[in-house]
This record gives sequence, structure tokens and C-alpha cells, in this order.
Amino acid sequence: MNQLLYEGRTLVGMVSSIIGQDTLHVMYNRLDWERMFRLADYHRVANVVYLSVLGKGDALPDRWRERFFERYQESLLFGENCDESLKEVLMWLDMREISCILLTSVSIRELYKLPETAENTPVQILLDEENYYLAKGYLVDLGYETDQIYKGYGERMRKISGVSVILYQKLPFRTPGYAKNMQRILEDSYIKEPFENICELSIESEFVYRMARCVYRYVTDELRLREVLDLQLFHQKWRSEINWEAVQKKLEDFQVDELAEKLLRIAYMWFGDKKDNYFTDQPEDISVYDVLEDRLLTNGTINRECDVQALKLEKAIRKEIEKEKRGEGRELFWEKIVDTLKQFQKKLRWVFPDYHYMSSIYPLVEKLPVLLPVFWGVRGFRLLLRVFIK
Repeated sequence: MNQLLYEGRTLVGMVSSIIGQDTLHVMYNRLDWERMFRLADYHRVANVVYLSVLGKGDALPDRWRERFFERYQESLLFGENCDESLKEVLMWLDMREISCILLTSVSIRELYKLPETAENTPVQILLDEENYYLAKGYLVDLGYETDQIYKGYGERMRKISGVSVILYQKLPFRTPGYAKNMQRILEDSYIKEPFENICELSIESEFVYRMARCVYRYVTDELRLREVLDLQLFHQKWRSEINWEAVQKKLEDFQVDELAEKLLRIAYMWFGDKKDNYFTDQPEDISVYDVLEDRLLTNGTINRECDVQALKLEKAIRKEIEKEKRGEGRELFWEKIVDTLKQFQKKLRWVFPDYHYMSSIYPLVEKLPVLLPVFWGVRGFRLLLRVFIK
């Protein structure tokens, strides 16, 4: 078995055992813990893995035990500070009448049996371009620093206490179809009490947003285990209250409804309760889930994709990327043209100085400006003469 795939499945087992409070038998002595930490940290579940390795004695080297503990400690501190810090941010935005939409909120933490196993970056805020920079400036004043940049879309800002906020000025989806359907979801947002300018998504719309985002990030090989886990917990909590016909219709508009169901199924396979009978029917071809799992756990290193919707979305994204590259190429070409012209103008001004400069050197030019071309020649001859004399 591919090592990355083996480590990925082991990681899923560790996280699942803690979330579901189940026992797990793992050959801890055979694991490369440096690789396991980096993998867990990438998937943003290192704080969960720490609980999984507690009491394993010498199986885990002290160095990596401490790294896992650091992530767990950060999660504890985040839980203590996040509510007040985020409330402060939202109150400031509201007081200055800065309209924004909460795409996700800290409420996802409430779905974890152990709050410290939740993620440290649960809040995503969408603003227009002008308000985006106002909000960013305020966060800088509060002690937040840019932790990660999403070029062209936004950035994640983090405080020393561990509290993080993701600011978007544009939703991170390249294809026009995705952007259009996401905009429709945003139109269903409503004012979040007790604020007057802060909006949030309905439970139904937030689920569609999470689902469509997971699908998009799956086909770009950026989907993390944390996002799959959040999706499963969110669905499990609210599935009885969601209008599934409306959800299905919206996912069909995205043209990802079948792929979305596969991702949700695998989320339940990994993290769901084995007694949960939500998915009562077994899929006819289980191999399609092996393909999905292999790609997700190896970040596309093993890619045997055969899902029609995944391939179609992947093609659309690739097309947009190529279009962006062509646009960047044109911009770079014209920048070079402009730079060349500027350099030529500088050389031209040096060879043929303006009237004021020439009249300061040759007083006769000031009396007879018509002689300016003549003295350009005189100046050029003198410069050449200096070169030959040297």
C-alpha cells in the first residue's frame, strides 16, 4: 500500500476513535511520527490526534508528543478566548455600519462532544472590497496578523491567543457557474441578532455552502479531513430540520449533487456512528468510494478520478486557470512594453536635454532658442571627444 495512503487511513482512524469515543488498535511503534504530525497538521486535526496518543508510552517520541500537545493547548486557549474576541470584532463592524455576511461561525464547535477537538479557525466573513480593508485595518489594531493569504480572495488573520478570522472580499471559487450559485445562497442571508449590519446564512444555506465548498476543494485536491468532519457533524445535527428538496435543487444548480452525496457518504463512513442508519442503502459499486478516498487522503497523488461531475468541474477550473494565466501573460507583455518605452524616453532625454537644461549650459540658446538642435549636436560632439581623449 502507498505510504501516504496508509498514513492517511491511520489518521482517519485516530480522529474517528476520538470523535466517536471508540477504541482503536494502531501499531504506533511502526509510524513515522514526523510525517504523521505534518499530515495531521495539514489536515488541521493535530489537536485530536494528541488525545489519541495519550498513554502510549515510548511509542511516541517526546519531540513529537510536545508538538501534538502544542496544537491541543492552542485549541484549549482558543476555546477560552474565541467568543469574546469574535464578539468584539462583530460589534465593531456593526457600530461602524459595515455590512458583512458570516459564512461560517463558532457554532460548529458546539457540535463536538469535546470542544477542544474542534478547529481553531471556524469563522469566515465576506465583505465588499472597501469594507474589507477597513475591517483588516481594525483587526491589525487589535493585534491580528496575516497568517495566510488567499490571492485575489482574502486572507486569514490570527492573534497570538490563537483566535483566527478569515476575511473574504471575494468568494474563493474560480468558475462563473459556482460564483453565480454562491451569490444566490448569499441572497438568502438574514440579519443576525442583536446586530443591524451583520448577516448570517440559514442552516440550509450554510449546509449547501459547506457541501459545495467541499466538492470544489476536493476536485482541486485541497480538501482537508477537518472540513469533511465538520460537514458530517453539521449534517448529523441539522438533517431532520433541513428541506432536502431545496438542498438537492441547489446542488443540482451547482452540477455537483451526485458527487456531493458521495462525499457526504464517505464522511459518515469515516466519522459517523456505526449505529446511525441514515444511509440505509448500500451503494452498488463500493469501488467509487475507494477512488474518492485515495484521492482525498493523498491530495491527488493517487488520482483515478472517474466521477463525471468531478471531471467536468475540474475541467472548468482548469479552463479558468488557463484564462487567468493568459491574462497575466498579456499584462506582463504590456508591462515590458511600458518599461521599454520609459527606458527609451530616459535615454532620449539624456541625448536631447530640454530647453531649460541646455540654456543653463549654453547661454546663446536662451537668446536664440532656434539654435537648440545645433547645440544638441555641439554637446554630443564634446561628449564623444571626451571619450576619445580618455
